[in-house]
Amino acid sequence: MARSETGVRPSEARQRLLDTATRIFYGEGIHSVGVDRIIAEAKVTRATFYRHFPGKEDLVVAYLQTADQAIRDQLDVAVAAGLPAPEALRAVAESIARDIQSAGFRGCAFLNAVAEYPDPDHPVHQAVLAHRQWFLDTIQALLARIEETEAESAARHFVMLRDGAMAAGCLFDPVLISETFLRAVEELVRTHAARRPSRTASQNS
Repeated sequence: MARSETGVRPSEARQRLLDTATRIFYGEGIHSVGVDRIIAEAKVTRATFYRHFPGKEDLVVAYLQTADQAIRDQLDVAVAAGLPAPEALRAVAESIARDIQSAGFRGCAFLNAVAEYPDPDHPVHQAVLAHRQWFLDTIQALLARIEETEAESAARHFVMLRDGAMAAGCLFDPVLISETFLRAVEELVRTHAARRPSRTASQNS
């Protein structure tokens, strides 16, 4: 006999709700999905839902925080591997390219969400901004390890390349989009590295 919901730890019920919301929100959008459907597909009671999430928007923020943590974990792997900064940036780009080519890819979860929550003061919008600022800062830090000059500008360029690839990847051939993205990142890294003063010039200055 299957355990009743009362025999399931609250954390398990919360995870089912979050997993269900992640699948549906990413695949179908946020505003088009009601709480009743998430409760039904997660197989929990309405009381259980509201015990873990005071409202739908709290669930949406939790969904984005989960996506944010997954991306942080991916970048941590590249950074913690002790690779030189150019190789770490290439590893990040390759991770993005793999996501674009993955089954069920539907673009960037954060760009999709912010399109549905345009109010900059809304908690969902704020969660998106926080994620994007972290990503920009992380890329900038890697670029600064190559050359500090114009690292911020190069990081914004990287993020724009990533945004374009994520948007195009669910509309056109994801393999071609990924190849184009990776070539563009390679050119960006090489261009940025070329800003480093040559050793001879430094000695003569």
